[in-house]
Amino acid sequence: MRERKPVWSMFDRIAHRYDLVNRLLSLGQDQRWRKKLLGHFSDKKDQYLLDVATGTGDMVLMAFEKDKRVINAVGVDLSKEMLSRAKQKVEAKKLSKSINLDIADAENLPFEDNTFDVVTIVFGIRNVPDYKKAISSMFRVLKEDGRLLIMEFSLPNNKLIRQIYLFYFRHILPKLGGWISGSLSAYQYLNQSVEDFPYGEAFSNEIKNAGFNDIDIYPLTFGVASIYCAKKT
Repeated sequence: MRERKPVWSMFDRIAHRYDLVNRLLSLGQDQRWRKKLLGHFSDKKDQYLLDVATGTGDMVLMAFEKDKRVINAVGVDLSKEMLSRAKQKVEAKKLSKSINLDIADAENLPFEDNTFDVVTIVFGIRNVPDYKKAISSMFRVLKEDGRLLIMEFSLPNNKLIRQIYLFYFRHILPKLGGWISGSLSAYQYLNQSVEDFPYGEAFSNEIKNAGFNDIDIYPLTFGVASIYCAKKT
C-alpha cells in the first residue's frame, strides 16, 4: 500500500502547472475524455454530483458548463493547493453557490448514505492507498440507482500501440512533465502508478466486489484510458 503523504504533497508541489501539463502531455485529449464521461450520466434531471479527487476542478466545472442535468456539485480532494486552484476557477465562473469544494479523504467520505445521484473520479483512483475502501465509500454515499463513473489510465491491448505508449510513459512523459512542472519525481510516479494499477476486467471486478452492478468498460483512444460505468441497484 502506498504512503499517503508523499502522494498528496506531490500534488501540492505541481498544482501551479497541473492543468498546463495535462493539456500538453495528453495533446488535449484529457478534456475530450471528460466530455465523453458526461455522456454516461443518467437522464435524470436535477442531479447532485460528487467529484472525488477533484484536483483543479475540471470535472465539476465541465459538468455545469456542458450538462444541464447537474444542478449542484461537491468536489473533494486532499491537496490544498489543487483545491485552491479549483476554487479560483469556480469563483471566476461565478459558480460558488452551486459548487462546493472541500478537503476530504476518498476512503472515508464525510457524507451521509444515499446522498448523491452520481459520483465521478477522474484519474484519481490509482492515487488512493486503499482504493477498494474508496470504492465502497462511494457506493455508500450514492443513492439507489445512482451511477459511479471512474476514468483512469489503462494499457492498450494492441501490442504495438502498447509498446509506443509505454515508451512515451517511461521515457518522454517523466522528463517533459518534470521540466514543465519542476518536479521530475511527480511524473516518474505517474507512469509507475499506471503500470502498477489494475485495469479492464480486473478493475471491473473490484468495482463489482464493492456492490455495484451493470458495470461497463469504455476504452478511450486505443485503450490508453478507460471509463468504468457502474450502477448502485
